[in-house]
Amino acid sequence: MPGPLDGVRVIELPAVGPVPFLGMLLADLGADVVRIDRLRAEPLDMGSTAVGRGRRSIAMDLRHPGAAEVVLRLAERSDALIEGFRPGVAERLGVGPDVALARNPRLVYGRMTGWGQYGPLASTAGHDITYLALSGLLAGIGPAEGPPTPPVNYVADFGGGAMFLGVGMLAALTRARESGQGQVVDAAMTDGAAYLGTLTRALFAAGSWRDARAANTLDGGAPNYRCYACADGRFVAVGALEQKFWRVLIETLGLNGDEIGSPYDRNDWPALTALLAGTFATKTRDEWAEIFAPLDACVAPVLTLAEAPAHPHNVARTAFVEVAAATVPAPAPRFSATPTTPGVPPERGADTAALLAELGYRPEEAAALRDSGCIA
Repeated sequence: MPGPLDGVRVIELPAVGPVPFLGMLLADLGADVVRIDRLRAEPLDMGSTAVGRGRRSIAMDLRHPGAAEVVLRLAERSDALIEGFRPGVAERLGVGPDVALARNPRLVYGRMTGWGQYGPLASTAGHDITYLALSGLLAGIGPAEGPPTPPVNYVADFGGGAMFLGVGMLAALTRARESGQGQVVDAAMTDGAAYLGTLTRALFAAGSWRDARAANTLDGGAPNYRCYACADGRFVAVGALEQKFWRVLIETLGLNGDEIGSPYDRNDWPALTALLAGTFATKTRDEWAEIFAPLDACVAPVLTLAEAPAHPHNVARTAFVEVAAATVPAPAPRFSATPTTPGVPPERGADTAALLAELGYRPEEAAALRDSGCIA
């Protein structure tokens, strides 16, 4: 069955990180995503992985004089375009928003960068860790001692980048369908990551959050919201924030609530943390998981990437699927009327001939583009 974005066509210009991730998301939702691939794979290329799934692929050298016209013809027939170049690069290639919107005023032109389209750092390089550093969030992630810990590239790249651009694109597409007017959506990973920290900043402004690592309720500082090592060196995650969950937790651990401190008193945190650490260290992770499984204590085993797909809850929800010889998360969220299904990664340039024909290129024109080195 078609997904909720059935009938929406999106152009994905070559990029790494959040742009391919967003292309995957839109394709999973049912959009017809046409990916412009480079003629040859480059480091960090995601096209052949599960992230590259569900698109049609046309391979070309965007620096070639004939390439811009191919992209603009696609833009005439598309609802949206997403790109992740540094500011000014798309314009130099002849596929910037001004010329694209001139060809299709309804087009939603999504731009993904680390720093945004303007500002002192706009033209400089970076990665998830650098964007997250300036957002104010990285300083608060990790143990109290030592440097901050980069949270893989989940927060800035995919959370602050792909997901925020995705929301922006869908909002702009809704507006374009109502008004006939497209627009440019400028998504900066630093902006998006900072936005994710809105609650933390609100608590900080109210004096309820300390500007330090492992010193707060939700950052591993509190004894009732952190991970503990077990007898086998693996971990359990404790999230017993509310008093009712805390009571179940300590009773199950065999502790007397009248004789120990309170997790709601910061002065008691060190002693409580040490007490719970010693208690959890007496059994293995899976032993604790079995004990807490039927209880409302907000305790869960910390599963590895290899273990998570086999957990009974994940199995029951078919939370993981096989794509391109990899076990990956199934598309989320779930839709009742328009269920989503992940596609497969296309071969680089597999749809070049068909797409050129759709765009009105005659066979001899396509051959000329191929012979000139513009397309594969």
